[in-house]
Amino acid sequence: MHIKDFDLHFSGLWCIIISMVSNNSLVPGFDDEQDDSLKIALAKVDEIPNSIYIRLNGYIDTYNSSSFMERITKIVEAGYTNLIFNCSSLNYVSSTGIGSFTAFLKMVKPKGGDVVLLEIQSKVYEVFQLLGFSQFFTIKNTYEDAVAYFKSDGDEAVTIFPVIFSCPVCSKKLKATRAGRFRCSECKSILTVDEKGAVALG
Repeated sequence: MHIKDFDLHFSGLWCIIISMVSNNSLVPGFDDEQDDSLKIALAKVDEIPNSIYIRLNGYIDTYNSSSFMERITKIVEAGYTNLIFNCSSLNYVSSTGIGSFTAFLKMVKPKGGDVVLLEIQSKVYEVFQLLGFSQFFTIKNTYEDAVAYFKSDGDEAVTIFPVIFSCPVCSKKLKATRAGRFRCSECKSILTVDEKGAVALG
């Protein structure tokens, strides 16, 4: 199944079928332990060696982060070292959850792998940013961007990001690692940073 089709069908009964068939066939025993607070569906990425697409749906907090760690560790132990996390349906991540992502990065890097986070919601990205972890992760907007990143061996052309800028409302110094919409950590204003690093309200 193509990744886009996989995402389109990630709901209802089809989601259950995918979990029952695909997850355990890709990673033996993956679905032996499940958590209703965080549903995980897997798909193989044919374009990149040792790569897997991990779609997260729910939240990661202090209580379920150890289960999350155990399940993703099974993926790495199964030989997948290039991890693409789709975070579009990840509604909340605690500092403990971010610690889990950091652990995955430390797990796969010595094996020549990497972690890419896709489609992070603004409120989740803010947590990464406020805790100072956004600079450690490769964050992409689309699946195609993630594939291109891995195909380039993580060695992309130099961009202007990360960019340091002042909030136009309260003058708080902020850092953006990519183009997109952000919330100022000081005055909570919604800001937009374009591909050239220009900042605007809204």
